[in-house]
Amino acid sequence: MLMSAPRPFDPASTLRGPVPAAVDVLVVGGGINGAGIARDLAGRGLRVLLCEQDDLAAHTSSSSTKLIHGGLRYLEYYEFSLVRKALAERELLLKSAPHIMWPLRFVMPHDPSMRPVWMVRIGLFLYDHLAKREWLPASTTVALRSHPTGVPLKPGYTRGFVYSDGWVDDARLVVLNALDAVAHGATVLTRCRCTSAQRTPQGWQATLQPAGGAPLQVQARALVNAAGPWTGEFLRERAGQTSARALRLVKGSHIVVKKLFDHDHAYIFQNPDKRIIFAIPYEGDFTLIGTTDVEISGAPGSARIDADEIAYLCAQASRYFAKPVVPADVVWSYAGVRPLLDDASGDASAVTRDYLLEFDDHAAAAGPPQGGRAPSGGRPGGPGGPGSAPLLSVWGGKITTFRKLAEEAADGLVQRLGEQRPAWTAQALLPGGDLSAWVGPPQRPDLDIARFITALGQRHPELPPALVQRWARCYGSLVDQVLAGGQLGAEVAPGLYECELHYLHDQEWARCADDVLWRRTKLGLHHSPAQRAQVADWWAAHFGVAAATQEAACS
Repeated sequence: MLMSAPRPFDPASTLRGPVPAAVDVLVVGGGINGAGIARDLAGRGLRVLLCEQDDLAAHTSSSSTKLIHGGLRYLEYYEFSLVRKALAERELLLKSAPHIMWPLRFVMPHDPSMRPVWMVRIGLFLYDHLAKREWLPASTTVALRSHPTGVPLKPGYTRGFVYSDGWVDDARLVVLNALDAVAHGATVLTRCRCTSAQRTPQGWQATLQPAGGAPLQVQARALVNAAGPWTGEFLRERAGQTSARALRLVKGSHIVVKKLFDHDHAYIFQNPDKRIIFAIPYEGDFTLIGTTDVEISGAPGSARIDADEIAYLCAQASRYFAKPVVPADVVWSYAGVRPLLDDASGDASAVTRDYLLEFDDHAAAAGPPQGGRAPSGGRPGGPGGPGSAPLLSVWGGKITTFRKLAEEAADGLVQRLGEQRPAWTAQALLPGGDLSAWVGPPQRPDLDIARFITALGQRHPELPPALVQRWARCYGSLVDQVLAGGQLGAEVAPGLYECELHYLHDQEWARCADDVLWRRTKLGLHHSPAQRAQVADWWAAHFGVAAATQEAACS
């Protein structure tokens, strides 16, 4: 058995070594954009510190519909540039992490009262050809009465359109970017709030407040505001800056029900209000249905799904499924706040999902920086010029385009810092994504992960088959680190062993049971309340977080 003595909880144990007093770039925000930017910059050799006030992906970036997609419906809003950019990213991302991302075929049952056949076909033709596809299949039509995807649908739906996109474990995508940032030399602090940031002749002076610890002072040559829904608030209240840009905070809610179909396709349903919802195979035993678009004005962190949203999602799904979906079927739900760039659209569903990178290159005062590497070239007060203190604010975005966003952000920052550091992430693999030691040279991501699952089971015949499948999908080649101690240890809850809990604490910044059950894994969905309590009690015994304070520690 893998056993260890209880250790006291120490907020500073989120760190990999001491916190640097001076860095090139301070990134505020541990969602997908902040983690992606930190990874890209660290890989270019810059000294990077990322701080996140809660857990990695604690908010928007773990509450998405979990799709890697171009956004078929955005074509109706003439967002051709955004769709092209997202489509170009699909296969790059799927190749970079085949363990947490994989291709998914979507079925759109045709409803003649919605969009005519010719319009759907034109949209799918554009979707197939706006960007290059190497291995994802093109769209096609199916006769639903003779196709497995027609079985769970009402008999009135006879024709369907099928196209390709991808699925992603969104919370794990954020963690893998943070892991890769650290592998390239970055420092990542979770549960550490940036309480203030001030421009000085030396760059930026920031105060960081770790949970339960003393404040930290950090000097940075540049500051990245990737605070997601809090971007505007951080800019005004903690960085003392202004911007003409604004966000519209749109709540997207999802429900999870027991699985409604047995095949491996997902559905995209057209609704009378011109919106769409998805019904996606989820965690083996469930179906994920979402999303809503509800504009909010309150605190982003307090957003929750409401009864009207549940009723809406059930009603729209029931328009298509033969067996009605009712609120009593919902076994879990979640809501996230999308920070969308305000483009003056009247309808929240029509607000652009594109992003804007706003650089503010003003200097606090004339004179060269006194710390860090001296910039070269540029003009006084301009990009890379003496006395410059670059500030980048990230407005909007979607998970599919995070890598491109990070690359463009890093390009702008290194230029402003007078550096020559080329882009590198387009062909790079994320941690766990390199399966070559197990299966040989890569072929196609979906085939490679299938071979990896087989190889993992053969190498570790002592592991239960369900655990092999879950670990392969969750960790990829990082499974070697999960099993570094050589033994599973006790089974704390069904399918969750001590070795995995130790790994997640020591290597992936998990600081309470909820970090494990709902973000690093989705085991909370499979466990009963009593089993989830067992995990919380084990965590308290080993890491010193009292079970009674789990929710507070993870909020």
